[in-house]
Amino acid sequence: MATERASASLHHLHRLMCEVNADHDPESVLRLVADGVVDGVGFGVAAISYLRPDRMLEVVAVSGSSQASDQLLGRRRPLAELDEEFAVAETWGTLRFVAAEAASLPATGWVPEVDPLDGPDAWQPEDLLFAPLCASTGELLGVLSVDLPEDGRRPGRDQRELLEMYAVQAGIALDNARKHRQLEEQVRLADGVRSVHHAATSLLELGHVIDTCLAPIVAGLRCDAAWLRVFEGQGELPGRGRGAIHPPERTLVPPDRILAMAWRVALACWQAQSVGILAPDALPPEALSAEEVAEVLRFIARAGSNYVAVVPVGAGSDCLGYMVLSRRLEDGPWTDLEEAAGLEIGRDLGRAVLHARLFEREQRLVAELGELDAYKSELLATVSHELKNPLSAVLGYVELLEDDSAPGQAHEYRAIRRNVGRMTRLVDDLLLLSRLANPAQPVRGEPVDLGGIVRVVVDDMSVQASQRQIDLHLAPVPATICVDGEASDLERAVVNLLSNAVKYSPPGSRVHVTVRSDGATGLVEVRDQGLGISVADQAELFGEFFRSADPLARAEPGTGLGLSIVKRIAERHRGRVDVASELGRGSTFTLALPLTTQSC
Repeated sequence: MATERASASLHHLHRLMCEVNADHDPESVLRLVADGVVDGVGFGVAAISYLRPDRMLEVVAVSGSSQASDQLLGRRRPLAELDEEFAVAETWGTLRFVAAEAASLPATGWVPEVDPLDGPDAWQPEDLLFAPLCASTGELLGVLSVDLPEDGRRPGRDQRELLEMYAVQAGIALDNARKHRQLEEQVRLADGVRSVHHAATSLLELGHVIDTCLAPIVAGLRCDAAWLRVFEGQGELPGRGRGAIHPPERTLVPPDRILAMAWRVALACWQAQSVGILAPDALPPEALSAEEVAEVLRFIARAGSNYVAVVPVGAGSDCLGYMVLSRRLEDGPWTDLEEAAGLEIGRDLGRAVLHARLFEREQRLVAELGELDAYKSELLATVSHELKNPLSAVLGYVELLEDDSAPGQAHEYRAIRRNVGRMTRLVDDLLLLSRLANPAQPVRGEPVDLGGIVRVVVDDMSVQASQRQIDLHLAPVPATICVDGEASDLERAVVNLLSNAVKYSPPGSRVHVTVRSDGATGLVEVRDQGLGISVADQAELFGEFFRSADPLARAEPGTGLGLSIVKRIAERHRGRVDVASELGRGSTFTLALPLTTQSC
């Protein structure tokens, strides 16, 4: 009989070790352990409990008795009860034995209905024999409990050693299961963090960030509900700001008092970089009293939840808001990995909130600048229009006076006429700028021959250039270069470029004009041998009313609007204007405009 028992034990152990090392389903391995203890070690009942994250021992495998299985399977008890049994237990190697007469707690769960044998080593129905199941680090993972030895006697040395072997294998199985769960949890949490990070960083509008991130947070952190709230600015009331609830059908909205508590916890947690846990068996966060924690838990219990985690949302040194996450009792408390993932999500959301705030401020600033630019354009147009009529009247009276003037007074009237002409040109430039800046007046495009426009302007400017002893040279245009635009505006841009080149070139120099195409763009290049432009001036060159700091350039009359008009015309035609210059060595301006597929 002993030989058969030993053979059966070895067979069960061999099979068990193969199952454990093959990393099979831990529940099936634990059932195999319980069956092996019953069949191979010689006990009528074997039960295995594992230690849950909430520090409760739950029975997960029972073998040997259907009645015991019905009463014990799924049963939970606090770890503290096991600690009390440890305190009075006899130590049999790694096993612990509590005789019925030494038990400090009344029997709970299943007690066999048997008549004990006589003698001091007889097994009593309320005797306890169990083996702690530990990881390689010594951490307690569960308990193997046995009852009803077949011979009715307390086990001897050989039987205890065999039971210890099974306990070791059960500990390995539980450790493998724990590591497997941790790996799954890491993968799940990593996926959750990535989902939230993608949702948070791919959106710029704060409301969309808040609404989009809650669903992956609830899924990733195994919550039954989540409340998210972020604040607009410092000193804001706890009930204000922007918030959302998931799932959206939740009607349980926290009152301001609960929100104020969550905000206090979030502020403290952001400083400590931790998560505030509110649970019946947990120490209250420093920011709340035990009564306040109880109030929060009573509120959350109305939604069927038992645990609460307050996760701060922030960036840098600023706490910008918080998440309140709830979980049911059966899901257990949050693990360390889940708390770390929650903190990472809070940081991602904090950065997203900052980006969204900056984007909203930028949008408001752009709108304000647009309104300001429209007001400026309207003001320029109004003022310029009001000046144009009086100037026309002044010019008409000057012409009458010139006709009737005495021989010595003609030069005085010419001076008036010259200055009225300068003011008229300034008014015309202001009106043109106002029109170019008005989005309500888009380009009325038509195919335009760029080379033809440049030839006309060069012909018109040749007299002015020769008066200043400047050689104005147009290189042969190889073919018709068609662009889409308004001919009058494009002509004005070329006029401004050429007149500047002539104005700032010394006598005896050359202004060289080239019109060409690079396949997709029509180019007008104006190169002079004039004063040149400093690097500092080039940065501001196309701004309105800009005048160079160079004294020689400032000596020439001008309003500082010519190049800004060229830039506006180029941009309205989806083109650009570039400059390459060196002080004292001349300048090259290039007007680039996209070609059109239509013929001119």
